[in-house]
Amino acid sequence: MKKIVPLATVILSTFCISCTVNNRSADGTLFIIGGGERTTEMMNELVDLSGTRNEGYIYVLPMASSLPDSALIWARYDFMAAGITRVKGYNFRQGETPPKPQIDSLRNAKLIYISGGDQSRFMSVVLNTTVMDAIHEAYQNGSVISGTSAGAAVMSKKMITGNQKKHMETDAGFVTIEADNIEITQGLGLLENVIIDQHFIKRQRLNRLVAASVENPDELCVGIDESTAIVVKRKNVRVTGAGQVITIRNPGAVRRVQNGMLGTDNLRLNVYLPGESFNLD
Repeated sequence: MKKIVPLATVILSTFCISCTVNNRSADGTLFIIGGGERTTEMMNELVDLSGTRNEGYIYVLPMASSLPDSALIWARYDFMAAGITRVKGYNFRQGETPPKPQIDSLRNAKLIYISGGDQSRFMSVVLNTTVMDAIHEAYQNGSVISGTSAGAAVMSKKMITGNQKKHMETDAGFVTIEADNIEITQGLGLLENVIIDQHFIKRQRLNRLVAASVENPDELCVGIDESTAIVVKRKNVRVTGAGQVITIRNPGAVRRVQNGMLGTDNLRLNVYLPGESFNLD
């Protein structure tokens, strides 16, 4: 049986929550999916990791989606394909007081799953609320927290929104590596000193993550491809699924700017394949 932490002890501040969860006392696991197709093999692995095949239930958070009711339905289909029908969920709304029964269900779920969509939309609903507190409590008490696409981006404390501060008129994506162009806001904070990018190879987002690394040298930048996930247990990370994971470290913390373009030295870029592991340190 899970130990339930009284809610009053956790609504101190977002800072305190993050400090507690990101130390080594957090017993949960993160299963962070880079978007795209979620294969049956991947969903089976997620279900087995959470233990919900034998007991407990899954709780879906669909608020990143512009069609949250549909996102909840499709998530249920994905888990049904893996043999699980005990799937709850709720579309929490910005500015509303979250119903206590739903918060209690969220806090006690063995697996919390965050759908794709817009990560900023999700965080506008949950930031500094009892929903965010309940996610942290579940993670600290041993639950698996999973998300795909936007649900992957929200895992870190520093969150890439996907918006550009410059060139907002273009639909071509991040075609430059330049200063002050990456928009970063606050995510859930289940990972500190890590920035997550998703759909990474499929959508050619290397420029974006290089710029993020140059401008945030204290962060490990992780790009996860579609149909691919990282499984994070404390500081240990394993790659699973069909594609690759890129990590970028900037140990020299060098940042040069010339005509708006970013320069640096000695970035460390690694490409990991399914089954391979790395360390967040």
